[in-house]
Amino acid sequence: MRLSLSQKWVDKLVNLPETGMGYQIVDVYLESGAIVRKILVINCEELVIHPPWTFFENDIQDICLSPQNKQA
Repeated sequence: MRLSLSQKWVDKLVNLPETGMGYQIVDVYLESGAIVRKILVINCEELVIHPPWTFFENDIQDICLSPQNKQA
């Protein structure tokens, strides 16, 4: 499943370093308290979500770079 992000999240992701050319690996914190780890974000604007996860943008509380992928 691919989820297009609103400008709010695009603006946040643009200010974070890339994991690789044109992508980031992030952890998505959901309003439910769940954390979905190692989600691919393409060009700061599209999440690639794999089963068993299913969520929508209004379920997202925060998006942060996955710790193992942060650049020094």
